[in-house]
Amino acid sequence: MDVARQHGLSITESQAALLADYCQRVWAWNERLNLTRHTDWNLFVTRDLLDSVRLADHLEPHVRILDVGSGGGVPGIVVAILRPDVSVTVCDSVGKKATALQDIVTGMGLNVTVLGQRVQDILKEQRFGCVTVRAVGAMDKLLPWFQPLWDYGAQALLIKGPRWKEELAEVQRSGKARGRRIERIASWGAPGRDGESVLLRIQ
Repeated sequence: MDVARQHGLSITESQAALLADYCQRVWAWNERLNLTRHTDWNLFVTRDLLDSVRLADHLEPHVRILDVGSGGGVPGIVVAILRPDVSVTVCDSVGKKATALQDIVTGMGLNVTVLGQRVQDILKEQRFGCVTVRAVGAMDKLLPWFQPLWDYGAQALLIKGPRWKEELAEVQRSGKARGRRIERIASWGAPGRDGESVLLRIQ
């Protein structure tokens, strides 16, 4: 975990062991299915882990979250390791990815629910305190999906790259942000990454 400490990330020994296990499993699956571009420890820490830590820092205690378009499990599975108090459901509408996620979760013995469904369908049937999103789509695409959340006061946390201001301007022009409060609550840089990443909260 020296790389994590170099970037100011506080990870316990037990979390480090789980994260190492997770990486080995997702990289093994990656040989059959394109789940991640970050296939070494340094890239995992400076991209996936860093983003997940920043997100985990802003989750309410014991909140029930739905991680949308989880792909290889970032940030959902990583958040489950970092914040065991939080109830995590990960979803991906691509069946093969959902199968990989279930295999990883089962193999690690994590208390994470995996759904192979579209978020639009899930939110019609279940309630969550927070939806988390990273590298899924632009805000003007995502906001209509999340409409059920606003009806009962839940929120969405989006990890976005340097183009977030352009996305925000577009969603405001389109009218899809009407009635929504969108605020930047954190920002951070990473080695080798152009610009900064931000965490947006939408309520």
